Amino acid sequence: MINMNGKVALITGAAQGIGFASAKAFAEAEATVVLADMDREALDRAVNSLLTAGHQAMGIICDVSKDEQVREMVEETVRMYGRLDAAYNNAAVQNILADAADQDIEDFEKVININLRGVWSCMKYELQHMRKQGSGAIVNCSSIGGILGGAQRGTYHAAKHGVIGLTKSAALEYAPMGIRINSICPGIIHTPMVDKMMEGGQQDVLDAMIATVPAKRLGKPEEIAETVLWLCSDAASFVVGHTLVVDGGYSIQ
Repeated sequence: MINMNGKVALITGAAQGIGFASAKAFAEAEATVVLADMDREALDRAVNSLLTAGHQAMGIICDVSKDEQVREMVEETVRMYGRLDAAYNNAAVQNILADAADQDIEDFEKVININLRGVWSCMKYELQHMRKQGSGAIVNCSSIGGILGGAQRGTYHAAKHGVIGLTKSAALEYAPMGIRINSICPGIIHTPMVDKMMEGGQQDVLDAMIATVPAKRLGKPEEIAETVLWLCSDAASFVVGHTLVVDGGYSIQ
């Protein structure tokens, strides 16, 4: 049982899916949780559900591709609670599927700005506060797309590969200061995107996805959330600069 009582955790992309599952896991471990997302309605629902359950939580609207908004998000967290102990930089989007020769520059810039620059920006401001404390833990969300290729998904995979590089480099800089930085690579996880596929009659596509996973099932958001919580806890105190793959065996085939 991991206990984060007295700790403050910040999670981006926290309104639903893996982000919300992670916020819930931190809250249930008794952390004070700051949820950040662009979707105000979904964010309000997420925060209210945690408050109703008796947890301490706050929501902040933030577009992680906007450096100034990220700075304000982190500063507001510290202003409200006085510290920042854990951060899960989770916000991301998929690219529009297209062959490399046909990819759209606007879509490329959107994906890179959210998935890579967003992580860079979040980590930058989180670290500014953590180094003052001399403590903290950050988990950056990469993907199995960060260690593998994917046809028509080059932009997404490029960004997720970049997240791993950022993580390892920053981990070397800040480990001597008592700050641990790691990344996680979720596999095929049951998220709202999967629910939409099922509602749209794409069960055959979903079945084909499941067939590629040695565990023969989709991952649960809670399984990623528990891994993130562990990486941010004292139980992982000697884990530094690691890329932890949680994919039911998909990437070892």
